Amino acid sequence: MEGPSLLAVCSTAFTVVFLVLGLLALVIQLVTLALPARPPRTDRAVVAAISAAVATQQPGAQVVHIKETP
Repeated sequence: MEGPSLLAVCSTAFTVVFLVLGLLALVIQLVTLALPARPPRTDRAVVAAISAAVATQQPGAQVVHIKETP
């Protein structure tokens, strides 16, 4: 009795993995739609650290606006 060919086993495994990854991508998309990311909150410690760093580099300067860029 001969088992399934190597080509059939590999193509079946590839197809199953592709379908599982597609399903996981769909689940991740649905989760990100249901639970959107929260806007970042500015921590007081971060503001103090940035203000101290600016004051060290530019004495007398004042931090007016802090914007996080990607």
